[in-house]
Amino acid sequence: MRRFLALSRSVHGVLDIAMPGFVALLWLGHFPSWRILALCLATALAGYTAIYALNDLIGVKDDQEKVAGGITPGYAVEASAMRYPLAQNLISMKGALAWFGCWFALAVLGTWLLNPKILLIVFAAAALEVLYVKLLKVTWWRTVVSGLVKSAGPVAAVFAVIPAPPWSGLLGMLVWLMLWEIGGQNIPADWNDIEEDRRIGARTIPLVLGLRTASVLVAISLGLTVLASALLPRLSPLAGGWPFQFAILAAGAGLLLPPAIGLARTLDGRQAARLFDRASLYPLALLAIVTVLVLIR
Repeated sequence: MRRFLALSRSVHGVLDIAMPGFVALLWLGHFPSWRILALCLATALAGYTAIYALNDLIGVKDDQEKVAGGITPGYAVEASAMRYPLAQNLISMKGALAWFGCWFALAVLGTWLLNPKILLIVFAAAALEVLYVKLLKVTWWRTVVSGLVKSAGPVAAVFAVIPAPPWSGLLGMLVWLMLWEIGGQNIPADWNDIEEDRRIGARTIPLVLGLRTASVLVAISLGLTVLASALLPRLSPLAGGWPFQFAILAAGAGLLLPPAIGLARTLDGRQAARLFDRASLYPLALLAIVTVLVLIR
């Protein structure tokens, strides 16, 4: 089971679920019924488990090239000797396909029960994940695709609790999510894997544009993430006032900016891994803030 959990990056996936939880509470302003809450959690878990497994399934040949040359130690949220378990032959292709298929089927079923319209987002996320993996040796613009994939879960969560959300709010939230993913997750992850990617001819931002440019993009993306987060309370019926806005700003400023600045100053791969870890905790911090506000209303 540990091998299959490694295939789906289970620790990272569980942390990622906090972001759909945050935006759902933000837009709804209160906890949904226990039935909807349980169904949302189960569907999100199934969806993230399936999509992360799909990444390794589609990219198994590239991963096998990486494994052949030695694996770079991972960041804390993915630190495991079982990175790329499919490429390391720790699980079979049939087993991996069955694992993905079962979780994806559960995600589709849960989505149908919540709101059939969200199925379009689920299938689009899977298609975009395939595109993202296929672009590894083609272009660094794949990072934009990564932002869209990571945004799919939170956008789906909004539709699960709000049948017809305003498109202007959705677009603003999408931009904020993509900035966080690109600056706090995608570029730092590629930075951590730079030697593996160099060996196989990958076209990632750190390799193509250089570490200095990559660090500037990280700092700009996360700076804009924090600034854009100041507008998030406007999407919510919650009357949190300035304390709510300050708490959201403080979460971003505390978790994202110090490691981003440290990375720009040192260009150290260990700092990139540290940034990835801290950025992975950002959704959990936001979920905690909005949960407290909902409980004290």
